[in-house]
Amino acid sequence: MARRALTTTAATLTATAALLLTACGGGGDSSDDIKGADKGSKSPSASASSGSGSTDVDRPDVSVPKDLDLVFDFEKPSDQDSAAALEDAANYIRALNHGITKQDPADPAFQFYSSGQAAQYANSQIKEYADGGWTLTGKDRYYQAETNPVDESEKVKTVNVTFCEDQSKVYGKEVKSEKIHRTKESLASYQKFTILMASVQGKPVWRAQQVTVEGKAEECRG
Repeated sequence: MARRALTTTAATLTATAALLLTACGGGGDSSDDIKGADKGSKSPSASASSGSGSTDVDRPDVSVPKDLDLVFDFEKPSDQDSAAALEDAANYIRALNHGITKQDPADPAFQFYSSGQAAQYANSQIKEYADGGWTLTGKDRYYQAETNPVDESEKVKTVNVTFCEDQSKVYGKEVKSEKIHRTKESLASYQKFTILMASVQGKPVWRAQQVTVEGKAEECRG
């Protein structure tokens, strides 16, 4: 595995408020469909790491090793909900990378920032790396973020978040030998994420519900 192999996952970006409320309610526990994911996920420890977001809720540690640099070149939206949704979309990515570097498919961080299909996606990606004995190193850059409010009801708000990823400078590293497998920049280095974020009214945390990853994204190159 020369670099992160994020598989494109088909996802419908429409969902009823009732379904999202079920996914987001109860403190955001998304462990029902993930074997072993409930271990240690009930009380995530507070974190002062970059991108920890609002201070009025305990958030899990999403830090990564020093040899992995996650760069988010995002402009903060003027709309408060869109800004919060974008920040927690970045936290979802941080949590996914945290799980990969920890080699833990049951890591509580991604469970805190996602549920449903998005949680299953993160779990499968982390498991793929852990099973193969791979981790990540280098510079992973995210940019060209856009937000689009989708729906708002009395109970749930949803915002669609899209952004690009440049993986040309992030590489796969064998956990045991620490051997780095460097690859050359190509169209395959660029991906586009679309993430449906949802928040229960009155709650500060936005959680990823559905994610689609488009590989070889020409619009993200250049």
